[in-house]
Amino acid sequence: MVHSLKACWRLLHAVGHALGGWWTIRFTFPGLSQAERNLRVQQWSQRLLEIMGIALKMQGMPPAQGPVLLISNHLSWLDITAIHAACHVRFVSKAGVKHWPLIGTLSTGAGSLYIERERRRDALRVVHHMTEALCDGDLIGVFPEGTTSDGRGLLPFHANLLQAAISSGAPVLPAALRFADAATGETSQAPRYIDDDNLLTSLWNTLRAPPLLAIVRFGEPQSSHGRERRAWAQALHEDVQQLHRETH
Repeated sequence: MVHSLKACWRLLHAVGHALGGWWTIRFTFPGLSQAERNLRVQQWSQRLLEIMGIALKMQGMPPAQGPVLLISNHLSWLDITAIHAACHVRFVSKAGVKHWPLIGTLSTGAGSLYIERERRRDALRVVHHMTEALCDGDLIGVFPEGTTSDGRGLLPFHANLLQAAISSGAPVLPAALRFADAATGETSQAPRYIDDDNLLTSLWNTLRAPPLLAIVRFGEPQSSHGRERRAWAQALHEDVQQLHRETH
């Protein structure tokens, strides 16, 4: 009963915070520079984690500036918030997110690029926009697994989006995520969002959970010069897997 009451309070607080973010994007962002917007997104994400009872633990050095293509394993709907709390990154997200009530506005305001995963040719369009953004000095983030996993292992990496780094000459920075019980350090499955899980169930489980850690571990940037994307994707898969092991 106590856990449910606390979860309800956190939920109300999180909804209010999300509405505040919507207001900021609609009415404050037009008068801000891009750097100021990025900082607002980072601060908003940090506060959302706090509201949900999640502490951010960073390992390694987040990128200070672009151009960088950041890649990470994918566990939950919380992943983008956790990484945004560490550093602002323009993520590539599935196109459907753009049309979600409230969340779509927050995602677009944070600078997301959208991809229609069902259309193979759409990857070419997205790679083109990613390449332009990287050439402009942006930080771009992708989840090369393409979907969420249970965190026990990584799904194969899709190589297509790596072409943006190769074409722009931008480095790739591998990173790894893990959600853990703050008291024990053991991996928490509360935020999981895979298979038959739905967003509401995952959100409720996270809100009811004991205090959590969002562990974000950054590796070292890797030059894109002379790379072949498929071989690089396999090598990066091993790098991210090793980073994930090091979060324990």
